[in-house]
Amino acid sequence: MSASVPPSQPGWSHSTWTWEAAPPPEPPPQPPAFQRLWLGFMGARITIAALLLVLLAGMMALGLTPPNYWMLALCATYLAASIAVRVFTQPMGRGRTFDPQWVSTIGIDLLAFATLHFLEAAGLNYSPLFALPVLTASALGSSLLALGTAAAVTLLLLVDAGVQALAAAEMTSRVVQAGLTGGGYFLMALLANEVANRLEREEEEARRSQAAARTQALVNELVIETLSDGLLVIGADWRIHAANPAARRLLGWQSSEAPASLALISRPGWRPLAALAQRTFESGDTQEADLALALGRGERLHLRVRTRLTPPQEATTEGLCVMFLQDLREAEAQLRTEKLAAMGRLSAAVAHEIRNPLAAIAQANGLLAEELTQPGHQQLTALVGKNAQRLSQIVEEILNLARVHPRTVDWLEVDPVVHGFAVEWERHAEAGERLQVQLQSRPAWAAFDGEHLRRVLVNLLDNSMRYASKARGAILVATDIAGPHARVQVWSDGAPLDASVQRHLFEPFFSSESRSSGLGLYICRELCDRHGAKISYARTEAPDGSGREGNAFTVTFLTRMSMVPGSSPFDTIRA
Repeated sequence: MSASVPPSQPGWSHSTWTWEAAPPPEPPPQPPAFQRLWLGFMGARITIAALLLVLLAGMMALGLTPPNYWMLALCATYLAASIAVRVFTQPMGRGRTFDPQWVSTIGIDLLAFATLHFLEAAGLNYSPLFALPVLTASALGSSLLALGTAAAVTLLLLVDAGVQALAAAEMTSRVVQAGLTGGGYFLMALLANEVANRLEREEEEARRSQAAARTQALVNELVIETLSDGLLVIGADWRIHAANPAARRLLGWQSSEAPASLALISRPGWRPLAALAQRTFESGDTQEADLALALGRGERLHLRVRTRLTPPQEATTEGLCVMFLQDLREAEAQLRTEKLAAMGRLSAAVAHEIRNPLAAIAQANGLLAEELTQPGHQQLTALVGKNAQRLSQIVEEILNLARVHPRTVDWLEVDPVVHGFAVEWERHAEAGERLQVQLQSRPAWAAFDGEHLRRVLVNLLDNSMRYASKARGAILVATDIAGPHARVQVWSDGAPLDASVQRHLFEPFFSSESRSSGLGLYICRELCDRHGAKISYARTEAPDGSGREGNAFTVTFLTRMSMVPGSSPFDTIRA
């Protein structure tokens, strides 16, 4: 695959669950529709009041109408009242039939416009101004308030028309004109109120939908962050638009890295992912493959990857490639756990089908040994008996792990017991000078069953010998005291363990070798947990101070030094 990396896009941003960084500033909250309408009508009142004051003052200054300071005072008062309502009051909610705020708005509007209309200031027709209080009542109030305001305006127009008709003897035409204008205001009130009601319903529905979408987004984010499988969202330019914590852990990058480096093609170890993403974009179909990624320092990550394309949001935009990453070793660990559960269910059958034949083999071997006289034959029967006994012990330990027993504790002096087990193992394994013992925990006593401790040390030493070199001191058994606890450490100069192997060291049936059952370290962990001890692995320097690096398995015990005076060993374990 030959491709070029696209230039960095300054506008590119990442998802909120991709990086542990400060979120971008949120836009200022927008006022609801009712509040925006209220602000608009209050602004319209101020504008009309200012225009009336300027218009009347200009006409008087130009001599187009006789000076009338009462009209100027009325317009100035109306302007001041409109400004005061806008500055010192807030909307009180839509749908109220009557409250003091409507008196300070609609009432003042009707009073000011009716005065100007009756007096016919400057010879102008002010009847269109009544549309403002009618619209205000219809949009911001209830239907009853809207119709009441339209009725009040119609009544004012009819009274004015009647007064003028009596003076000019034109009753019919003026009254009809006032009635038609009032009917128009009634129709305007009904339509505006219906539009306002619909807007209110839509805003409430939008508010509920937004709350539901926000809740769904939070749930999706929580699910994505807690997924055990990795999740990547890739663009057509191989940019990583989003990645959950599991994906970051698997691919091994830190949250402090710059977004410019977050392209699948930017790192050699990620190129198989880039190739799979390209095949997904080209074919448009779901892809699935097992990939091996080289993450550096000899570490290889084996993944099972599935991809899917999201539909484009717009005609001019492309879809995104969603990658699901599953660690094959974790999948194998899950399979091993299922195997362990199956083994627990079959433990009774194992006891009868394996332990009983072993007992028969041991008995037959003992009878055969009594009949043999040649040294070679006796050596073979001894070997058969020894291995049958060892196999019977292993079966018994597996069965014990499946049972629930009350804890029994022996108090062992750490240094002598560890030294005895190490010497016994050295003779049996013929380790010679490869094994060295360094004891520094005297006089600590550990709460542990003696035979279980021997099993733990034998398993750890067997593993160390399998991977250690042939050099002198390649395997070290050291004891020491760390705070209130005694520790025993089995160190070897073997090669570093793969990071993917370290995560599954103490899981059942996990082994990097096909000939191993994968139960040794698991049994060690279970035996330690049963006695309140802890076992851990670390890549560290040799305890002899030589500066050599190696693999160290450390068991930390409950000791007498951690007990409260007057308490029993069982109290310490329960604590």
